[in-house]
Amino acid sequence: MASVIGTYARAFADVAMTQKNGLDPARLLQELHDIEALFRESDPLRRVMENPAIAADRKLAVLDAIAGRMGAARQVRNFVAVLADHRRLPMFGDILKELELELNERQGFAEAKVSSARQLNDSERQTLEAELGKMTGKKVRARYEQDASLLGGALVQVGSTIYDGSVKGQLEKIRERLAES
Repeated sequence: MASVIGTYARAFADVAMTQKNGLDPARLLQELHDIEALFRESDPLRRVMENPAIAADRKLAVLDAIAGRMGAARQVRNFVAVLADHRRLPMFGDILKELELELNERQGFAEAKVSSARQLNDSERQTLEAELGKMTGKKVRARYEQDASLLGGALVQVGSTIYDGSVKGQLEKIRERLAES
């Protein structure tokens, strides 16, 4: 299943990264997320698009109406049409996650999730992102959230790597060392 998801994600990443289409990959990705959210939130729409008994031309007419109303790029409309035609719409969310990873990799970005005990100001965010950039060798896109249970400091996740600079994490390490003694 993962190979199917990766195949679709890489194929659309190829389209998104093509310079000649002059489109922003981030914009294309956002349009796909918007359509996927619409399918996820509208059970009747999803059932119509996933129903093999409904003719493909009728599904395309529905998709064209949605894409037109949203102002979606032709490439986005065509990609969703391929997913519907190949009965891959149930995988749409997973394909988008993989596509996001693929686009980030090709553009040299690293996604970071930063949890801090308090809200970080702009200069702290810039400093943290610069340090993460040095560590990863990539441009960092960080999402920030506040977690008072950390007591102080921050917990950063980049991919599968976790950097724990929180007070809670440091106290846990001390507790483990004391338990070993």
